[in-house]
Amino acid sequence: MASLWQRLFGGAAPAPAVLPSLAVLGADMHSHLLPGLDDGAETMEHSLDLLRALRDLGYRKLIMTPHIMGDFYKNTPAGIRAALQGLREAAIEAGLGDVELDCAAEYYLDEFLGRKLADGTEMLTFGGDKRYLLFETSYMNEPLNLFDIIFELKAQGYSPVLAHPERYTYFYGRFADLEKLRRDHGVLLQVNLNSLAGYYSPPAKKVAEMLIEAGLVDFVGTDTHHLRHTDTLLRRTLPHPHMERLLQMPLLNKTL
Repeated sequence: MASLWQRLFGGAAPAPAVLPSLAVLGADMHSHLLPGLDDGAETMEHSLDLLRALRDLGYRKLIMTPHIMGDFYKNTPAGIRAALQGLREAAIEAGLGDVELDCAAEYYLDEFLGRKLADGTEMLTFGGDKRYLLFETSYMNEPLNLFDIIFELKAQGYSPVLAHPERYTYFYGRFADLEKLRRDHGVLLQVNLNSLAGYYSPPAKKVAEMLIEAGLVDFVGTDTHHLRHTDTLLRRTLPHPHMERLLQMPLLNKTL
């Protein structure tokens, strides 16, 4: 029996578009899969569902980064590592042991971060000796101490990585300032993949595209909190025309 396409239009149906695979990245360095620590996975079952979805997208290493934020998410290195060990054991039991699991954190730039740096508190980083430290800021208000914190991070031997710069509204209309942040202050930039799908906002989508076009992206992350994120990655982000160009860039994900 002829296919629907053949009956309607004649000839063979066109070959389906081949989506790029995230396997080329090797590692995702920004996600919230560790259960019960923040606004990401709530249960171990939820964590395993997200882990399975990210594996299906091609990832073979996940560096999970729960929030550390003032009095709101008072996570500690010990607590994060304990959650990591629990997920590692559950992943093996669930047949997902082929994905390497590690942890760091996503630090909120507030007075508490400044105190941690002043006190010499242990900070969770990734990338081994590179000591990449992922941090975020308020989405709306530029921190008054932004450059002081960046200076102190670098003075203590950390390599600061700004999470999802495309989402900070105070940078909108100030693209040159993002360029200077990277060029003059040595801050690496990590774009959320789903920004390309317009998941967060149209302006975030535009800035993400501009960062890719300017070659200013150092890392990309899924920032996965729930299955809506992984579903968006598959259905809307991978088909985006900028994805092929992005995956051909010398992203540092490939070195982790």
